[in-house]
Amino acid sequence: MPDAHRPLWTAPEIALAVGGRIEGGSFEASGVAYNSREITPGDLFVALKGARDGHEFAAGAFTSGAVGALVERPVDGGPCIVVPDTLKALEALGAAARDRAPQIRRGAVTGSVGKTSVTQAIKAGLDLAGPAHSSIKSYNNHIGVPLTLARMPASVERAVFEIGMNAPGEIAPLSKMVLPHAACVTTVGPVHIEGFSDGETGVAREKAAIFEGLAAGGVAVVNGDNPWRDVLRSAALKAGGRIATFGSEIGHDARLIDFAPGPDGARVTAEIRGRTHVFPLKQSGFHWGLNSLAVILMLEALDVPVETALAALADFQPLAGRGQTRRVAVPGGAFTLIDESYNANPLSMRAGFMSLGARTAPPGGRRVVVLTDMLELGDQAQALHAGLAEWIEAAGIEVVHAAGPQMRWLYDAVAPERRGQWRDTAAALAEIADDLVGPNDIVMVKGSNGSKASLVAAALADLERRHGLNDAMGSV
Repeated sequence: MPDAHRPLWTAPEIALAVGGRIEGGSFEASGVAYNSREITPGDLFVALKGARDGHEFAAGAFTSGAVGALVERPVDGGPCIVVPDTLKALEALGAAARDRAPQIRRGAVTGSVGKTSVTQAIKAGLDLAGPAHSSIKSYNNHIGVPLTLARMPASVERAVFEIGMNAPGEIAPLSKMVLPHAACVTTVGPVHIEGFSDGETGVAREKAAIFEGLAAGGVAVVNGDNPWRDVLRSAALKAGGRIATFGSEIGHDARLIDFAPGPDGARVTAEIRGRTHVFPLKQSGFHWGLNSLAVILMLEALDVPVETALAALADFQPLAGRGQTRRVAVPGGAFTLIDESYNANPLSMRAGFMSLGARTAPPGGRRVVVLTDMLELGDQAQALHAGLAEWIEAAGIEVVHAAGPQMRWLYDAVAPERRGQWRDTAAALAEIADDLVGPNDIVMVKGSNGSKASLVAAALADLERRHGLNDAMGSV
């Protein structure tokens, strides 16, 4: 939140930062937004040009409470600051927010899996330690990163930023914008590989580019269990970073000793800087064993004690579509729904199967997966989808429902006795939600956001209402 005693930005401060001219009078802004539908009273509206020209929505932004607009041409409805290029102006405003508050310790997170959840878990620890700031949602691209910086109050003590990519060359400029004191790569895997001519090698190099923006003396937090750890370490050393590693082998700064999932989360045993800690998580996915260590090392690098980090992890709830778990009443009993519908790739699929396989269904119940296509896998899509069959078998998952043309490759690869339903789209699978589950089942829904796994998760969660069983079982 902005400092109660001063605005986030005044019009003269903005104009100085972005090299613009004020028209229509001065103003004070308490926030910054570029989506006119997300304006809250007191915001500065940034008119970006994308599929639509943001200038067309300036009047609506003022009606919703915007106090000023950052524009390339004057608009009606309120005062504005005119600049040649609003995206470059937003970047300049973000840099000014960073430079005016050099006392703020900044962290940055990327990775093929888990970057949003890890970023928000770090934020939970920062909040316990003092006033803090972070990305919201998955604001991790060329707009989201400078926007998050521009929204950063000068009064906070620490901040953490998520940095993502879809193609080569995107991460380094964003990291150099943030200039983090600590940066982390959660893991590297075959995600967004269709944008890289050299496949996963290119993904690893791109993720490692987050270390190019490290502030002097900054800490590079590296996953020592990842096959691409040498690429990450080399990039960190080249950038002058101090390396802190997490993993399952002896010698890491944070070592995972044991991860024990249960119905309400998991218990982690880890050695941090030579001291053994046992702590609970509300996450049950096996990938959270290493994720929790990444969080701890990042918080340490941002001057947050390990005890504070453990307290934050113990209370950190799974994010929407990223492991939220609830009981859903159906005729004859109830089933457990694990909603992993926000996104998917081969790494997170394997972790999800392992976690589900570690759970024991109540008598008469089954371990069930409902899967939709993993996207952006290029010419490896068929092999990577079909290859999930061995992980499903190893986890002992009894039933596989699937939707989408790419998941058909997996559906055909699993043993016939494991095959449930297949439909060509998630919407079609959602229509037969009643046929996918039964009492005492444990059901995980997972797929890429673009393949609409969330439709199936929503349909399964809605079975309780559809059957008139309104005594909600609640979250677990």
